[in-house]
Amino acid sequence: MEFHKIAWIGTGVMGSQQAGHLAKNGYSVSAYTHKYEKLLELEKEFGIHPCKTIAQAVEDADAIFVMVGYPSDVEEVFCSEGGIFDSAKKGALAIDMTTSSPSLAQKLYEMGKERGIRVMDAPVSGGDSGARNATLSIMVGGDQKDFEDAMPLFSCMGKNIILMGPAGSGQHTKAANQIAVAGATAAYTEALIYAEKTGLDPQKMLAAIGAGAAGSWQLTNMAPRALAGDFAPGFFVKHFIKDMKIVKEESQKSGVELEMLNTVLSLYKKMAEHGMENEGTQALIRYYREEEK
Repeated sequence: MEFHKIAWIGTGVMGSQQAGHLAKNGYSVSAYTHKYEKLLELEKEFGIHPCKTIAQAVEDADAIFVMVGYPSDVEEVFCSEGGIFDSAKKGALAIDMTTSSPSLAQKLYEMGKERGIRVMDAPVSGGDSGARNATLSIMVGGDQKDFEDAMPLFSCMGKNIILMGPAGSGQHTKAANQIAVAGATAAYTEALIYAEKTGLDPQKMLAAIGAGAAGSWQLTNMAPRALAGDFAPGFFVKHFIKDMKIVKEESQKSGVELEMLNTVLSLYKKMAEHGMENEGTQALIRYYREEEK
């Protein structure tokens, strides 16, 4: 299937870059977000067409991407009056890239089948740098044929693109990803705090352990930002809390107790209580330092 017109819903830190890559690869992209002024910036930077409603954005679109904040936002975008199910043409491919609920992904897939709209879940990993550099990992749930059709679009945004299984499988994979990220984030933060308290040069410590068994994407990319006091949100604390809550709910359905995740979730909830919900996940080091005072 050839795609000509693309709709993009949600142009935050990551969505704006992903939509931009599609535009730079020659696709006609129409976008909607709550802040219309943001769209005017994207029009100037990438040639994206700004829209004032979802219906206007998705009208006649061959493919529709959604990248919003919370599962409730996803459901609203798809199911509300004037939303995707109301306004998209039959045969359109609607791809939710939000980190959301696996059960919601399955529900939207079934609703889409009833309406002749092909729905996939395709959450991503790689943060703001991955979105900016088009190197995201994309974890997809849905039908094989739809995945094959969408590959040229996914390839504009990412490098590691895998169909994980039927609808909801992408979201389950992202849940596993966030479990691993939670542990790695807490681990590098505690390593930095330990280095500082024992008189080590934290920069040298990172160089020493990063090439060994402790090495990870988080250690390489996020620990230096934490150490430098750069807490700009590549990924918001509030969204990480949302993700971990989804994981906890899904693990409870499966009868699995995730002790490490529960601990990290409690730390991030405390960060939010301290007014850090709009900072990046690397701001965990701030919480540790403030607790020491």
